[in-house]
Amino acid sequence: QVQLVESGGGLVQPGGSLRLSCAASGSILSINAMGWYRQAPGKQRELVAVISRSGYTNYADSVKGRFTISRDNAKNTVYLQMSSLKPEDTAVYYCKADGVTRATSGGIYDGDYWGQGTQVTVSS
Repeated sequence: QVQLVESGGGLVQPGGSLRLSCAASGSILSINAMGWYRQAPGKQRELVAVISRSGYTNYADSVKGRFTISRDNAKNTVYLQMSSLKPEDTAVYYCKADGVTRATSGGIYDGDYWGQGTQVTVSS
């Protein structure tokens, strides 16, 4: 089984910074894309940023210039550096791993996985 464990959320004042981390584990051979999504109360989950295995990145317009996504393929870990945070960034942030290839006693399997979410609150 594959697990994605997020960390780094919390309460921060407007204009502040936070760094989220998400580590994937579980007999993983490779991961295609890794990304961050967020869901605010009463709203749909939305893409924040995504990074391919080769390092190609894509961001939501609302976070361009303020957030930076990166990954460490050797550690199966993705990061989200968030700066100049605004109250509207408040949400539960979820990590997602797409195209996870893993080895099991039954063979090689591919799948997509979500983390459990970490709360980010931007408030004075």
